[in-house]
Amino acid sequence: MGDLELLLPGEADVLVRGLRSFQLREMGSGGWNQQHENLEKLNMQAILDATASQGEPIQELLVTHGKIPTLVEELIAVEMWKQKVFPVLCRLEDFKPQNTFPIYMVLHHEASIINLLETAFFHKEVCESAEDTILDLVDYCHRKLTLLVAQSGHGGPPEEEESQYGTPMQELQKQAELMEFEIALKALSVLRYITDCVDRWAVLLSMGPAVEGWEPGPVASAHLSIPVPSLSLSTLSRMLSTHNLPCLLVELLEHSPWSRQEGGKLQQFESGRWQTVSPSEQQKLSKLDGQVWIALYNLLLSPEARARYCLTSFAKGQLLKRFTLASPGHPCSFGPSSQTHCSTSCPTWQTCRVSWPTWP
Repeated sequence: MGDLELLLPGEADVLVRGLRSFQLREMGSGGWNQQHENLEKLNMQAILDATASQGEPIQELLVTHGKIPTLVEELIAVEMWKQKVFPVLCRLEDFKPQNTFPIYMVLHHEASIINLLETAFFHKEVCESAEDTILDLVDYCHRKLTLLVAQSGHGGPPEEEESQYGTPMQELQKQAELMEFEIALKALSVLRYITDCVDRWAVLLSMGPAVEGWEPGPVASAHLSIPVPSLSLSTLSRMLSTHNLPCLLVELLEHSPWSRQEGGKLQQFESGRWQTVSPSEQQKLSKLDGQVWIALYNLLLSPEARARYCLTSFAKGQLLKRFTLASPGHPCSFGPSSQTHCSTSCPTWQTCRVSWPTWP
């Protein structure tokens, strides 16, 4: 793993092999605590590998041993625990634990898993290894982003303030709210990486019989010189028809919950904290805005996605509303039926030129 080694290669392999799903009643047990510790180590090693650009063995191990579905199942399980069990604990009048750290570990478990998935899903082959759980992950991301939009409509994310008179459980609830905001932003990145796989359907289907070795019937990787698509058509349908993600993404752009005005200065949420943006940087596209635009690009401009997206009058109005509001002075100026150009100052795209679909 290079110079930045938190785990030895053999140790990482053992930890990945040992990952398993836990039921709700097992949350906080000895075995669950040990797996939480292992996930923290794997998460930290994956971040170190990605930062050093020296290959990502953790992601490869997760794919090789088929553990991506396990991580998704654990993610859904801890989300259910937070929704069904944690509120009950907070309402119990006779439940006054002196040490709330075990409960905090369960709450933080969701953040650890989504962070590891964000690092892993940067690679498109991970979508394939997720198998049918990719649908559950899309549903999860949709829930988080919907809550993020709803939260931004009611004053934005909670402020991180020290409480002097709160009980330990009230303090824990406050920490859970703050953590939920960061988890939603991680879910946005995961969803964007999933949409990156949409174009692989388009490439495969558009090449068709022109590909040497093409045979009618089910696609078989042994007969093709191009990769098998990462996303199933059911996943594409879930994103476009069931959840109407393009409209949800437009709402995110409109509310921009990761930006705020504080003391007359623009602040953006990056790297886990609010940072003041200098006037010279305010016209540049932020990383989170870029994630949303790339996801919209993947969902609206991919030939396969465009063929399957039902552009109703409501959807058309929502999309055109966002494109009309786009600032002409912004480095990225988007508009339907026109050329989209991202200048070299754009941190998300260096140079690209694409054609938006013609919407009547």
